[in-house]
Amino acid sequence: MSMKRIFTLTVVAVAAVLFSSCNTMIGLGRDMRIGGEGLEKSANKATGGSSSSGDTSGAPVY
Repeated sequence: MSMKRIFTLTVVAVAAVLFSSCNTMIGLGRDMRIGGEGLEKSANKATGGSSSSGDTSGAPVY
């Protein structure tokens, strides 16, 4: 195989990994944010603090 073909295949493989991990990181960030909001609501209930009604629909839409 020529070097140009190997380079092209390598670039495609790296791009595929990077683009698939982008969605994974967005999902992880969304899960952590929703979990943190749940903890905050529980803490507010336990301490009698104010409760803010935030949007828990998910990550930003791209």
